[in-house]
Amino acid sequence: MNYLIAVLSDRIAAESAYCALEKEGLPMKQVSILGRGYKTADEFGLIDPTQEAKKQAKLMAIWLVPFGFFAGATFSLITDLKTFEFAGEIGNHLIGGLLGAISGAMGSVVVGGSGGMAFGSGDALPYRNRLEAGKYLVAVKGSEDLTKQAAGILQQFEPENIQGYTQT
Repeated sequence: MNYLIAVLSDRIAAESAYCALEKEGLPMKQVSILGRGYKTADEFGLIDPTQEAKKQAKLMAIWLVPFGFFAGATFSLITDLKTFEFAGEIGNHLIGGLLGAISGAMGSVVVGGSGGMAFGSGDALPYRNRLEAGKYLVAVKGSEDLTKQAAGILQQFEPENIQGYTQT
């Protein structure tokens, strides 16, 4: 599936571009306007980077928390530290494991969350920012020929940006 997204400065330009696409015979089920009064970024399927970051952090926590627990307990066993005298020998190792698990959870939030925020959204964040700034997007999804035809039509409206994507 191919996508073409054009950023237009106002509603009138977006509606004019939509009408031009309709006049040229493009299937209107595959053309969308995003912006105030039309589809939202979520309805269209633009990934929210904060949701992606949360998902990535949870995924990282699945293996980092248990790994942290075993690493903390192993460290406590190897070093034979008696940091918490009141807990006894087994208690010290369990506390070491618990502290390792907490470190694993913190690592999943830092690494998974920042990775999801930085790399999980692709170009969705700039498009969301443009929508929040009052711009409009005209999106066409379909075959490569359809998006090429749409690109030629949309160019005449002098969009701020026009970008094509291929989803595999």
